[in-house]
Amino acid sequence: MAKPTHHYIYYGIRANPSEVRKFIEHLLEANLKSEANGAKKTPVCIWGTHGIGKTELVQAIALENGFEFNYIAPAQFEEMGDLIGMPAIVGEETVFRAPSWVPKNEGPGLLLIDDVNRADDRILRGIMQLLQNFELVSWRLPAKWQIVLTANPDGGDYSVTPMDDAMLTRMMHVTMQFEPKVWALWAEKAGIDPRGINFVLTYPEVAQGKRTTPRSLVQFFESIRDIKNLRDELPLVQMLAASCLDDETVAAFVTYVQQNLSELISPEEIYQAKDFKREVYAEIKRSVQQDIFRVDIMATICTRLINHLSVGDIKLTPPQIKNIQEFIKIDFLPNDLRLSLLQDLVQSPNATLKSVMADAEISMMLLRKM
Repeated sequence: MAKPTHHYIYYGIRANPSEVRKFIEHLLEANLKSEANGAKKTPVCIWGTHGIGKTELVQAIALENGFEFNYIAPAQFEEMGDLIGMPAIVGEETVFRAPSWVPKNEGPGLLLIDDVNRADDRILRGIMQLLQNFELVSWRLPAKWQIVLTANPDGGDYSVTPMDDAMLTRMMHVTMQFEPKVWALWAEKAGIDPRGINFVLTYPEVAQGKRTTPRSLVQFFESIRDIKNLRDELPLVQMLAASCLDDETVAAFVTYVQQNLSELISPEEIYQAKDFKREVYAEIKRSVQQDIFRVDIMATICTRLINHLSVGDIKLTPPQIKNIQEFIKIDFLPNDLRLSLLQDLVQSPNATLKSVMADAEISMMLLRKM
């Protein structure tokens, strides 16, 4: 797929969503400590291309950390009154009534200013005081509320308003990038169609384009969820894909279906097999040993297996543990994938996976690579 030639302008380190989450959560904790000590809090801005999940990440952080959450999209603001509120007469004075979206109760809470640099320049200038002092002329954020912003990069084909240094220096910055394995773990938790997860892991290079984004891919995968046999309904599948994805992605998905890659062996079929050699070994070998050895398919199967076992509260039985051990010892599994799989098993939150390492041969494999 041809990559855009735009010279996008980003700020902060480029990081995957897991790293961005760690960065944000650290700053939120640091800000609360600063506030408790009478110091100023610092807003944080997440940069990135469209559809990679910046907004969803902030919402998830708020939910999982027990923060209240308020959202504004300043691109929708037409007048300064949308930001600072409207005037009202109280006795002999004119005062401003705060907009309805302004939080009223003490936090901890997150105010997300989404796609901030799509706002009009007047609105951006009005937001500067909010970023500096967590207040405007007419209202103040309650205690323990913090500000997170998202922005699309400048210097390309996005319709954005450049932010000057005076505004940029009021925030800390990080740039979020798409990372297929991290996305696949999120998708496993979110219950995305497994055929879609396999596609992204097998063809990660087509997961980002002008119309193809992680967001539009999820839209497409949801639209095909109830189509049991994609090959039988390929014209409809192609039409659905073309409705929201780039042509290159559509072509890749059609090929993926035609080659039966959408029907890769599932994690459940691997560890629940009654006869590993016949049901798993032979099926995986058929999938990966084509004209050339398909390392990408093997890597997809490995990633799906470890993600599935890690996100679910799965209590493995001794026969199931034996199947996973047999999978690790497959003779055509490349050593680098085997080592990566072993390291993921050791780090998995699923405690029952630790018993996989009880196999002496597997333990030696890991020790030789450490």
